[in-house]
This record gives sequence, structure tokens and C-alpha cells, in this order.
Amino acid sequence: MVLPIRDQLKYWSIAAVVFLVALYFLGSVILPFLVGGAIAYFLDPVADRLQRLGLSRVLAVSVISVLAILIFILLALLIIPLLVQQTGALINAAPAIFTQLQTFLSTRFPEVMDAQSTVRQTLAAVGATIQQRGAELLNGVLSSALGVINAVVFMVVVPVVAFYMLLDWDQMVNRIDSLLPRDHAPEIRRLGREIDAVLAGFVRGQLSVCGILAIYYAIGLIAVGLQFGLVVGAVTGFISFIPYIGAIVGGALAIGLALFQFWGDWVSIGLVVGLFVVGQVLEGNILVPKMVGESVGLHPVWLLFALSAFGAIFGFVGLLVAVPVAAALGVLLRFGMAKYTDSLLYRGIVSKLVDAPQEDD
Repeated sequence: MVLPIRDQLKYWSIAAVVFLVALYFLGSVILPFLVGGAIAYFLDPVADRLQRLGLSRVLAVSVISVLAILIFILLALLIIPLLVQQTGALINAAPAIFTQLQTFLSTRFPEVMDAQSTVRQTLAAVGATIQQRGAELLNGVLSSALGVINAVVFMVVVPVVAFYMLLDWDQMVNRIDSLLPRDHAPEIRRLGREIDAVLAGFVRGQLSVCGILAIYYAIGLIAVGLQFGLVVGAVTGFISFIPYIGAIVGGALAIGLALFQFWGDWVSIGLVVGLFVVGQVLEGNILVPKMVGESVGLHPVWLLFALSAFGAIFGFVGLLVAVPVAAALGVLLRFGMAKYTDSLLYRGIVSKLVDAPQEDD
């Protein structure tokens, strides 16, 4: 006999409450396991593809681990220090940039930029605020990252967890499948496949797109000769998961910096503009259709809300679980809406009478 819906809701609600309570009180403890699980989930298709090429699961995971270690060493020695250095330099250069903007506006629009002008005072205040708050933000991010995710987590716990979870991923999935309620197992599997499709489309697809765009913009801006090109490229790429926002923010920042650095050199300025035009064409016509698909069912507004809510309540751990939880809730909401529109509550008694078979006279 199928368990009554009221009892099912009670048990599923208790499970959700236990999950949220554990997330709140054990966030720092389970953090390396969440990070390791996320890495394993991201790399599982790669391991499966290597297995189809003839490698054993152990050898496939070993190959992935060696490549991951090499990439991590490259980032730690070359990219990350340079990125931090350029970010600090950009923050410190903010007052000088705004001073140049004041000079430019004073030359072109002297009546607007007199000594007592509100615009002039505002620009000076904005430049000083960016330098002060930006330095505080950079130091805060670095100190909090070192406090929450220390070197031991990165160097030992996370790689070990990711390795073993990736090695046993298929067995874990089969084990979870064997524990599903038998009456609802087919429906749960279907919902699980939909949630996995959303996550695969967003996490694997969109993050791949963001990484490719970050590399493209960073290399392109550095090649053009733009100062702080690495920072601008990284920022542009990694906020590209929000449609148009990444290109608008990154383009405005890059073109603004190009105007100050290359004023009068219209070829260089045009190269910066062209770089972002080509990037948008590449993103919209090649990368997103190929890697993400037309729709993954995870609206950017819903994603931002989930990141904000879970980040505010659960901190850094909440940011990690926000995307999978948002994906699961989105699929469950669509499932609930489909059940509702097929129910008597929505269709009413009239539709029931219309759908009922007519008896022959």
C-alpha cells in the first residue's frame, strides 16, 4: 500500500529540516567533503569517457588527478599571484584614473567641472572610496579564504575526498538508487535525471563557458597591451553566467581603461572593442549552444536569489550548495505544477464530468 501523501510530506519535510540544520551547524566540517564532491561530480563524465576509451576506472581517475595537480601548480605559481598583484594595482590606481577623468572633463566641459562642482567632488570621493574599500575587500577576501579554507584542506583533504568519490562515483549512485522507496523509485529516478540535466547544463556547461571566456578575454587584453588585462578578463569571464552582465561590466571596464591608456591611439581602442564583439559572437553562437544548450531550466534571477539567500544564511558552504539546491527546487516546482494542473483542484468538477465516459442510452 502506498504511504499517504500527508505522511510522505511529513517525512520529506523532516529530511529537509535535518539537512538544513546540519548545513548550518556543521558547515566548516563538511566543507571539504562538499568541495570534493563537487569536483568529483564535475569530472565524472571525463572519467566515464576515458573508460569508454579502454582505461580502467582507477587508471582514468589517476590520469585526471595528475592533470589536475599540474593545473593547480601552474595556477599557484603563475596565474594567482599575478591576478592578486594586478587587482591590488588596479585598486590603488583608481584615484589616478578618476583624476584623469576630472582633467578630461575639465578640458571638455569647464563649466561643469569647476572647483566647487558636485561632479568633481563626486569623482574624487568615488576614487578614494574605491581605493579604501577595495583594499579592505581584497584583504578581507584573502584573510577569510585562508581562515575558512586553509592550506590543509586544499592540499590534503579536498584532493583525497575528490579522488575517492570520483573513483567510487558509480557505486555510490547505485547504492543510493537501491535505497529509494520502491513505490516511488521510477518517479524519483526521473526527477533525479532532470536535476542532473540542469546541473550538467549549468555547472559543467556554464562554468566551462566562463572559464573559456576568462582565458580568451585575459589573453586578448594582455596581447593588446591593456593594463590590468588579466583582472578585467577574469572578471568578465567569471560573471558571464549572468546573460549580458559579464559582457557589459567587463566591456565597460576594459573600454574605459583603454580610453585612459590609449587616448588618441584609436587602433588599440578599436582592438579592445572588437575583442568584446568577437567574444559575444563566440559566446552566443558557439559556446553556449554547444556546452549549455538552449535552456537548462535555471533562470539567472532564481540562481542569484539562491546564491544570496544561502550565502547569507550558511556562509561559504551555502554558496556551494545553492546551485544544486536551486536546480532541485526548480525541477520539483515544475513537477508540482504539472501535478497541480492535472489535479481535480485545478481542473474542477466540470472537467471531471466532461472526461467521464458517456453511457450508451
